[in-house]
Amino acid sequence: MTSDDTPGSRLLIDGKRCAESPLPHVWSRCVGAGRANEALRADWREQFTEVAAAFGFRYVRFHGLFHDDMFVYRESYGGGFGPDRPLDSPVHTFSYVDKVFDFILDRGVRPFVELGFMPRELATVTGTLFWWGAHCSPPKDMARWVELVTSTVEHWIDRYGRAEVRQWRFEVWNEPNLVPHFWTGTKTEYFELYEHTVRAIKRIDPELKVGGPSTSVFVPDDRYKGEVEDRSAMYETATAADVDALDWRPVWIEDFLAWCAGRELPVDFVSTHLYPTDFAFGADGETVEITRYADATSDDLTRLRELVRSSAYPDAEIHITEWSTSPSSRDFVHDTVFAATSITRSYLKCATLADSISYWTFTDVFEEGGAGIGPFHGGFGLVTEHGVHKPTFHAFAMLERLGDRLLLATPHGVVTRDSRTSAVSAVFFNYPEDMALGGVGSRSSYPAARALAEAGPARRIRHTIGGLEPGTTFLVEILDGEHGNPAEAWYRLGSPINPSRAQLAYLGEVADSLLRFTLTVPDDGVLDLDVELAPWAVMSLSR
Repeated sequence: MTSDDTPGSRLLIDGKRCAESPLPHVWSRCVGAGRANEALRADWREQFTEVAAAFGFRYVRFHGLFHDDMFVYRESYGGGFGPDRPLDSPVHTFSYVDKVFDFILDRGVRPFVELGFMPRELATVTGTLFWWGAHCSPPKDMARWVELVTSTVEHWIDRYGRAEVRQWRFEVWNEPNLVPHFWTGTKTEYFELYEHTVRAIKRIDPELKVGGPSTSVFVPDDRYKGEVEDRSAMYETATAADVDALDWRPVWIEDFLAWCAGRELPVDFVSTHLYPTDFAFGADGETVEITRYADATSDDLTRLRELVRSSAYPDAEIHITEWSTSPSSRDFVHDTVFAATSITRSYLKCATLADSISYWTFTDVFEEGGAGIGPFHGGFGLVTEHGVHKPTFHAFAMLERLGDRLLLATPHGVVTRDSRTSAVSAVFFNYPEDMALGGVGSRSSYPAARALAEAGPARRIRHTIGGLEPGTTFLVEILDGEHGNPAEAWYRLGSPINPSRAQLAYLGEVADSLLRFTLTVPDDGVLDLDVELAPWAVMSLSR
């Protein structure tokens, strides 16, 4: 078969012969979760099993591997009501970690290991962040940190095998630029932590993959240029008339790569976070929330790729280890169809720009700010605490049904082919013109979020797909404001904080009640797709 005689080349889209290109499923490479200890809960495990099977996630990343509630680092026996006798030297115990990692690996998913935070007995500052009291400080004894990392990685190699652990990724810390919450040290102290950590891991096996700096969102000012955050550098950002006209840049990436190159340190991957929002402080101390334009993620990724390719590490992988429509776990947009449309659009636009873009997170079993109030509280998850599928869950399902070969890309969706089965599939969406490509932003209440439903108008999706087998039946699924919108159903129930079992069952039914119908290919082998999509609708066409 010649390059011009592939199964895709025999298909005609809108009467034209198809030229194929790859479509990496960047959305299923990795997904986020809150913290390691939550993975011991039955509801977390049930939901993880579901999404891992449904979406084929290859990696999962979470905080808190070394937090006190995982009991990894021990300087004393722990006595309860009895005496707490100190140990002669630190002991590393992995029973809780083993339960989590065994479970994840048994589901066909690998850990994207975030090395952090600091155990209390090794921390210089304690309780800096979250309801669960993460200790986000440099170690009081770097040698003991190195021993902890070394012992942990060696344990995993012994338990799971060297070949398996070589497939993992080891990320040093999380958002160390956010001082004093996620890190109480300086920029240089983080770089030093990276140096000691990467050297320790590479001494075990040079083939293990290590990276960083896992910094937070792009910014358009110099707040992170120095050793610690300078809030005065944000003032102009907070008062900018047009934030999208500002020069948004990644945080610490250039400094990190230059610092590592100067010390000949390995960097197997570059990691950072890309939320299309920002929070800046004005001169009066007031916090200003900034919503960026709809293409901010793709433009940021393009800039990041260029920066990495021109660095001393041009072949480093690029992993976006947290991404969503906003970094708030109390943003009610997360519960809506508006988020589903937004992430569908961005994932399709960014599919070739990174090695992974990890959605933060798969579940609302998530306790950074404590448990949420009510079933729809603006949590990050694709699934609520009670297991109700949000619209974003169905967006992921539609994306995952796409093939790995791109036949047609439009501003409003794609047509694809599966290289293994030659099955044709498509996803289309209506990101409303009224939005003028503005971002969905963040909303602090559900009534505020549902106001986005006023955007319009409807969009007609019309394409023909020729060269198909006559009689083939395709399933069309449509997610919109009237189909698969459980947060709206909850709102119409009066927004009960503690819904009854009957109400939860009803919300679960609403969540999965997408509009569904079938289309059959006629005798001429040409499927005529002609569908009107309501504002914010997402549509899937699949076998």
